[in-house]
Amino acid sequence: MTAALRHYDPPSFSERLRDAHAMTRPLMLEIIDHACRHFPSLGQNGRTARVMRLLDAEAWADAALALMELELPTWQFRRIAYDEGEWHCALSRERELPDWLDAAVEARHADLSLALLSAFIEARALAADMSRPSVPSVRAPLDPLYEPVVCDNFG
Repeated sequence: MTAALRHYDPPSFSERLRDAHAMTRPLMLEIIDHACRHFPSLGQNGRTARVMRLLDAEAWADAALALMELELPTWQFRRIAYDEGEWHCALSRERELPDWLDAAVEARHADLSLALLSAFIEARALAADMSRPSVPSVRAPLDPLYEPVVCDNFG
């Protein structure tokens, strides 16, 4: 199945990642299968092979970072912090902007790899929304009973 035909539902992935206690290989493969557009199309080049080696080694955080580098090259980490038992991750397209001007994507989880992947899923959904045109490409058909009327009162 092509990447264009696959169903991608970011809210369900976000909920699943939030409810997960630890990263597993099946969960990571499902995220790659459903949320990654570039990974399957690149075949087995060096970067995809690196991600697969990291998955085999169960290096979940490193695999998440490599996956983000592959899928979202224009996004960068703004912040990774550990506070009160949770990892807080923020991804941004404009990392050099002050915090109050930047529209960063933030996620948190007790497990670092799940926090990284939650931020990745949110950024991926935002990037997908941004790539859609803001103006429809096809005009809606006009109602046959529609007739414009001038309502100006010059009196």
